[in-house]
Amino acid sequence: MIDRYLLRYFLAVIDQGSFSKAAVHCNVSQPTLSIGIAKLERLLSRQLFLRSNRRVQLTEAGVQFAVHARRIESEFNLAERAAGSESQREIFRLGTLSSIPTAWIARFAVEFGNGNDAGRIELVEGRERELLEGLARGRIDAALTILRPDNGRFSGEALLSEGYGLALAAHHPFAHDASIEASALADNVMIVRRHCEVLSETSRHFTSHGVRPFFAARTTSDDRALALVGAGVGVTVMPEGFSAEGVTRPKLAGFDFRRTIGILRAPATRASETEARALEALRTTIPAFQKA
Repeated sequence: MIDRYLLRYFLAVIDQGSFSKAAVHCNVSQPTLSIGIAKLERLLSRQLFLRSNRRVQLTEAGVQFAVHARRIESEFNLAERAAGSESQREIFRLGTLSSIPTAWIARFAVEFGNGNDAGRIELVEGRERELLEGLARGRIDAALTILRPDNGRFSGEALLSEGYGLALAAHHPFAHDASIEASALADNVMIVRRHCEVLSETSRHFTSHGVRPFFAARTTSDDRALALVGAGVGVTVMPEGFSAEGVTRPKLAGFDFRRTIGILRAPATRASETEARALEALRTTIPAFQKA
C-alpha cells in the first residue's frame, strides 16, 4: 500500500523542481524525503526520477504516475473538506495557449458559467512547451492549444483550424487590399509578437523578400500588439482569429502556415462532471470562431 505522505513527497519534487526545495516544502529533511521517494519507487517497481547535479527530471513512468498521484491527492483533499462539512466546489484547471485570442477565452468562460453552481474553472496561461509540461506533471487537467503530430502521448481533439495574416491600421494605405506581398511592406515599421509560434518562419519570409524592417515594439501581449497596430505604430503578423476595432486583416501573400487549435488531455482519464462541462463548453464556443 502506498502511504499518502509518499505521494506528497513525489508531487513536491515535481512542483518544487528539486529534492532540497521539496524537503523544505514538506518540512522534512532531505534524507527523509529521499528515503521516501526511494520507498515509493520500490513499491511501484519503477524509477520515477532521473537525478543529476543540475536538475531532476521525470522518467516516462514518473510522467504516467504523476497523473494518478494528482488525482489521488485531489480526492484526498475533497474527502477532507467533505468530512469537515465544508462547502466544496470542484476545480477544473485549463491551460490556455498565450497566443489564443482573449475573446475566445471570454466566450468559453461565459458558456461554462451559465447555470453552473457546482464547479470552478482555473485558467493557466502558457506557451506550448509549458502547457505540455503542465499536462505531463498533472498541474493542469487539459489544455486549449495547438495540436501537433508529436503530441501523441496525450489525447487530442481538434476544434478549429486557421491561418496567419497581416494586421494593419484601418488608415494604412493597403488596409483594403485582400492580399499583400511582403516586398510591398519594405518601408513599414513592424511590431514583433515574441510569443508567436511561427516567429522564425515570419522572419524568414520577410528577409527572403528583401524586407528588413525597423521594429517599434516587441511584446508578448496580443492585445497590446493590436492596440499598437490600431494606433498606427506598425504592422504585424498574427493568427486569423484576432480582430480589433480600427484594425484590418489582409492576407500575407505566400505565407501559407496554419495551426489547428484543440483540446489536449492525458490519455485514459475519466472526465469529472466539472471537466465534462468545461470540455463541452469548449466544443460549443471555440469552433464558432472558425473563419470561412
